[in-house]
Amino acid sequence: MAHTKKEHINFALIGCGRISEKHINAIKQAPTVKLIAVCDKNEEKAKAIAATIGCDCYSDYKEMLKREDIDIVDVCTPNGTHADITVEVANSGKHVLVEKPMALKVEDCDRMMKACKDNGVHLFVVKQNRFNPPIAKLREAIERGRFGKLVLGNVTVRWARPQEYYDETEWHGTKDMDGGMLFTQASHHVDMLQWMMGPIHSVKANVATLTHKIETEDTAVVVIRFKNGALGVVEATTCTFPKNMEGSIAILGEKGTAKIGGMAMNKIDHWEFSDFKNDDEAVKECATNPPNVYGYGHNEVIRHVVDSLLHNGPMVGGVGGEEGRKSVKLIEAIYESANSGKEVFLD
Repeated sequence: MAHTKKEHINFALIGCGRISEKHINAIKQAPTVKLIAVCDKNEEKAKAIAATIGCDCYSDYKEMLKREDIDIVDVCTPNGTHADITVEVANSGKHVLVEKPMALKVEDCDRMMKACKDNGVHLFVVKQNRFNPPIAKLREAIERGRFGKLVLGNVTVRWARPQEYYDETEWHGTKDMDGGMLFTQASHHVDMLQWMMGPIHSVKANVATLTHKIETEDTAVVVIRFKNGALGVVEATTCTFPKNMEGSIAILGEKGTAKIGGMAMNKIDHWEFSDFKNDDEAVKECATNPPNVYGYGHNEVIRHVVDSLLHNGPMVGGVGGEEGRKSVKLIEAIYESANSGKEVFLD
């Protein structure tokens, strides 16, 4: 089924929690796409969402996977379940789109990728901030070599999550299902830093749980050495008072400096290069884009997934299994360093 030439794509979705709304809206807006089934272990929740869409609902995803008319399954379940569900979906002969983080362990990422390869299906990982227009401009500047020798890369996540956020579900803040603040809140920023700066040589990290009653960290500071000689810093917390402050990335090179700020890397705060280009002034004046980042990039993710499946189109930003695995590997190394108190070397 995965190899059949089709004119449209039938989606199914597993996990009807908070993020599923953004996926459902994105699927609705995509041409040649139909959401034909949703699943949640809370049957009433699945029924309510299915009723608004006009599709079938399930409480057991394994039953849903028996359907032959499903082309791709969108996995929006708690982080710790992504690996097992992805393997099941792949073994049923269906493509997979999985929310971030891809998994909580590198070995699980490998298991997911192997299952998809063995069954001849595609694995896509949601990295929606790669589609923010300011981020696209930053990536273009990196690829054109406008920064010259890279010197320093920094990502800052100063967000607020009240205790109620962790208490309202059974999995937020748990080691087995959530993984930690770096996985759930900061993984997009960690991904962005290595996407821009390149392969990582080593990490040295400190993490702490400072204001929440949870199993995982709510604050982290990480120093990174990149293989190209540049340094990097990750500063991330969910303890910001009283609300989200920023989610940003800054890149400094010998010939250029840029910062993409806003709440989620969606606003150009600084843009200056030695080789002035005609569009640089317009770029510097770029308004916050998108105005509300939450959900915007999912439209682009769905569009590119569909283009890839229908027309063998390229995935912008390469958001497949290999890219998803990179951020999981980095966060694993960060936790290893924090636990051991030592610098951890990658490869």
